[in-house]
This record gives sequence, structure tokens and C-alpha cells, in this order.
Amino acid sequence: MNQPTVSVLIPTLNSAQTLPACLESIVTQNYPRERVEIIVADGGSSDGTPELALSYGAEVIENPLKTGEAGKAAALRRATGDLVALVDSDNILPQRDWLVRLVAPMAENRDLVGSEPWEFTRRDCDPAFTRYCAMLGVNDPLCHFIGNYDRLNMLTGKWTSLPVKAVDGDDFLTVDLEAGLMPTIGANGTVWRRDALGQWRDRDYFFDVDVTDGLTRSGSFKFAKVKIGIVHLYADGLRQFAAKQTRRIRDYLYFRRYGQRSDQWGRRHKRGLLWFLIACLTIAPLLRDSWIGYRRSGDPAWLLHAPACWLTLVIYAWGAVVGRLRPSPESRERWNA
Repeated sequence: MNQPTVSVLIPTLNSAQTLPACLESIVTQNYPRERVEIIVADGGSSDGTPELALSYGAEVIENPLKTGEAGKAAALRRATGDLVALVDSDNILPQRDWLVRLVAPMAENRDLVGSEPWEFTRRDCDPAFTRYCAMLGVNDPLCHFIGNYDRLNMLTGKWTSLPVKAVDGDDFLTVDLEAGLMPTIGANGTVWRRDALGQWRDRDYFFDVDVTDGLTRSGSFKFAKVKIGIVHLYADGLRQFAAKQTRRIRDYLYFRRYGQRSDQWGRRHKRGLLWFLIACLTIAPLLRDSWIGYRRSGDPAWLLHAPACWLTLVIYAWGAVVGRLRPSPESRERWNA
């Protein structure tokens, strides 16, 4: 039986530093190459990103709205595969059988709507901030306190702290997702059945972490968490981390204001936010987390936990004020993805 065709969707904007490693890890997969199409939606790069993409056999399309979410929407409209894989330009598939293993659960079970890696791969060669995010299992430390992260967290030993139903198998967990607060499923290597994303195909923006919420409005569905990782080169230091957190909060508030984002701020979210605030102000919980993480990993990148949390608190608080007074998305004019 033929394996499903896969469309790999990659939004880019000045991604020349990270894109070659990303594309190299895709084209060297042991999945049949003729059954994989790579679609790069570029937001007007000035660093040679489109030419790099073309050299790896990718199809390059324009993304005049520039943002990653708009790029994913544009690529989704062009996709023809049975499945679509959402891979960012700063992702690297760490094993040659990565795509085979992500696709296998859905090829075997039509009830599964999607799949994704259950952890971020930590590599000694990566910057400390990237290693810290990989060990925390999320790129936004606030999600650690809320519990809605979706990758293995070294502090908790879980892939999420939300009360989701999951059945453990040899190579993947089968998860039942129901309406309510959702793990942050959707980015960095998530694979969906293309026909399940029909309601998003005609939209200007595709907010990947909102897909689960949209799908559960029609009922529960099954999802696979595959026991494999993915590299996410999230940030090389505090400055880049701060830029991405600023973009996150300003974009979220702007698009939520115009009804384009899901709003899942229930009691659990608010309790997590309160605990995050207490931890940042009292410091002791942050130092305790850093000590636990260091003991379990031996990686000094855990020293970044407190600065990352403090910086997030300041940026989100200021962003919430600015977002209400002057709502606008973060400019991409000088963005380096």
C-alpha cells in the first residue's frame, strides 16, 4: 500500500541562517521523496531565503502578509498532500525516520486526526536558551505554570499537565481531545490530515495552536503523541527571546480583538497566571525549579529559568497595556526568523 502523500508547510522571513539545516533534515528523510512536497511561503526575505529553498527542491510562494500564521495559511491553500506537516524554518528533524514515525499512526488508524512529537530534542551544540526551552518542554514559561504545554517537561515528567485521556502504546500515545482548555498542540512538527483543516483553507491566517479548539467544537477527536523529538532553535539569547515574546503577546491581543483567535482563558488559566505572578515576585519557586532541572540534567541552562520568567512577566504586562491602547501586530520589517 502506498504511504500517504505529505505537504510540508514552512513559513519564512529572513530565515537563511536556519533554513538550510531544516530543509536538509527533510530531504534526507527515508520517506519516499516523490510523496513529499515542500512548500515555503516567504514574507519578502532580503537575505536569499527563497533561493535557498529553491535549491532544495521546495516550491516557493509569496506571503504578502509576512507573518508566520499568514505564511502557513498561504501554504495550506497550495498543499495537495493527504497530510500536512507544520515545520518552522528553525526546526530540524533529528532522525531520518522522523516522518515515517509521525505518519505511521495515521496511516494505520483513520480515527487519528493528527500527530506530533512528544518532546523537544536537546542537543549539547545548541545555545543555552534553546536547550532551556527544550528541557522545559515549551517556549513560553507561562505555559509551564498554566500546565498547557505539549512536550515533555523535565520538571514534571509529563508532556502536559492538563487532565487529558491518553493510552500508552509502543511508539506513541493515543490522546482523546475534548472541548475545553487544550495543550499547545499545533506547531513545531505537528502533522494533520489535510481534509480535517477545511475550515481554515480560505482564511488569511492559520493559527496552529487554535486548531484543536476549532476541531473540538464539532466533537472530540483522537490524536497521536509520537515518542520522538524535534529540534527547535528558538532563541540564541535573552534579546531574541524578548523579541519573540513581544511578538507573541502583541499579535495575540491584536488578532483576538478582531475575533481571529480562540479564547480559552478559564479558571485554570487564571490560577496558573496567579501562580506565575507569585513565583516571579517571591523568586523562591523559580530557584527551586532551576535546582531541580539542573539536578536532573546537569545542564547550566537552567540558570535562565528565572530571567526568562521575569522577562516574560514584564513583556506580557507591558504588552497587555499597549495592546489595549494601541492594538497592532508586531512589525516584521526587520524580522530575522
